[in-house]
Amino acid sequence: MTLTDNRFTLGGVDMLRLVEEFGSPVYVYDAATIERQYKRLDAAFAGIEHEIKYACKALTNVNILSFIRRIGGGLDTVSLNELHLGLKAGFEPNNIFYTPNNVSFSEVQEAIALGARLNLDNLPMLEKLGQTYGGSVPVCVRINPHIMAGGNEKISTGHINSKFGISMTQVDAIVRVQEKYGLDIAGLHMHTGSEIVDTDIFLQGAQILLEAGRRFKTLRFFDFGGGFKVPYKPDDNETNVEELGSRLAVLCHEEMKHRGNSFYVCFEPGKYLVSEAGMLLARVNVVKQTPATTFAGVDTGLNHLIRPMFYKAYHHITNISNPHGAVRPYSVAGYICETDNFAWDREMAEIREGDVLAFHNAGAYGIMMASNYNSRPRPAEVFIVNGKAHLIRRRETLDDLLRTQILLDI
Repeated sequence: MTLTDNRFTLGGVDMLRLVEEFGSPVYVYDAATIERQYKRLDAAFAGIEHEIKYACKALTNVNILSFIRRIGGGLDTVSLNELHLGLKAGFEPNNIFYTPNNVSFSEVQEAIALGARLNLDNLPMLEKLGQTYGGSVPVCVRINPHIMAGGNEKISTGHINSKFGISMTQVDAIVRVQEKYGLDIAGLHMHTGSEIVDTDIFLQGAQILLEAGRRFKTLRFFDFGGGFKVPYKPDDNETNVEELGSRLAVLCHEEMKHRGNSFYVCFEPGKYLVSEAGMLLARVNVVKQTPATTFAGVDTGLNHLIRPMFYKAYHHITNISNPHGAVRPYSVAGYICETDNFAWDREMAEIREGDVLAFHNAGAYGIMMASNYNSRPRPAEVFIVNGKAHLIRRRETLDDLLRTQILLDI
C-alpha cells in the first residue's frame, strides 16, 4: 500500500475508489505482492533443486490459484474440494499434493483416482494403502518431529501433542509397513507450524527428517513444509528465508553425500505468499465514546476476519480516508453480537464516521475462515492485476443464505 498525493493505492489502484465501486466490506488482493513473495522464496532456495507448493487453504479463490500456477507454483491441498479447485485452476494432477488429516480412506482413493500426489500422516492409512494398492501408488509420509515451533499450540503442528503426522519414534513401524506391502515411499514430510522465525529450530527439524530418511532407500524428495513468518506491524520480525535457504542447502548437500544419491526438496508456503497481498476494507459506522475507550464501530466483524479473536492475531489498521489526521487511540470493534474487537486502544489517524479502514495482512485465512454468523453475508473479493481491479467473488445476498435451506410447509 502506497500513499501518494494524500491517497492510498494498492497495486496502482486507488483504494477508496475500490470501496466506491465494489462496496464494503471488501477483500482486496494484489497480484504483484504475491509474485514478489514467490520470487523471493524461489531465489532463497536456489541452492538446491526444489518445488514450491502453495498451501492453498490460506486462500483458495480459483483466480488466485491460477495466478500462482502461472508464476510457477505447485499446489498443496488438504481436502478433495481444494484438489478439485486446483484442477479447475489449471493445475496438472501431478503438480498437486494431497495432504489430508483424519479423513476416510474413500477420500484418499478419490484423490488417487484424480492423479494427485499423496501425503499421508497415520499408520492405519498406510496399512490400507498397502492392502489396496501394494506399491503401485507412490506416497509421501508426514513425520511429527516433536518440535515446538511457530508460537503457541494453536499454530504449532510439530509438537508431541499434535494430531498431525506419525511420531518420529514410530519410524520403525513405517519401515515394517513398507516392507510388508512393498510401499513406494517417495518422500518424507514435516510441517512444524506457522510464524517460524528461528532458523535453528527449522533446521533442527530438517535434520531429524533427513536422518529418518536414511531408513528409506526409495526416497526422491523431502518436504519441509512452510510456516514462514511475515511482518504484521512496522519493524516486526520475519523469517530470514535467505539465511534459511543457504543453510538448508548445505545441510541437504551433506546428506546427499551420506546417502550417495541426490534428492529434491519441497516447501509449502501459504500465508507467506498471500498474507501481505491482502487487505480487508471496511467502513466506519459509528464512533462511540465510553468511559474506558473510544470505539470505532465498522461494518465487518469476526464473521469476516476471525483471526484477532481466535488467535489473538495482530492486524495493522490504517485509516485510508484521513491519512494525515491527528493520531489518537481507538478501539476498533465489529458489528457482530459478540465481543469482536480487532484492536484495543490502537494509535491511528483520527477516525470519523464514514471513514474507510484498511486491515493489513488479510490475504491469508481471512475470507477462508469467514462465516455467515448473525446471518451476515460474506464480502466480495477483488484481485488487482497489472494496475486493474477485477471482481473475483461477488458479495453474498440473502438469497445465498437461503439457497441450501429447505422451507417446510408445516
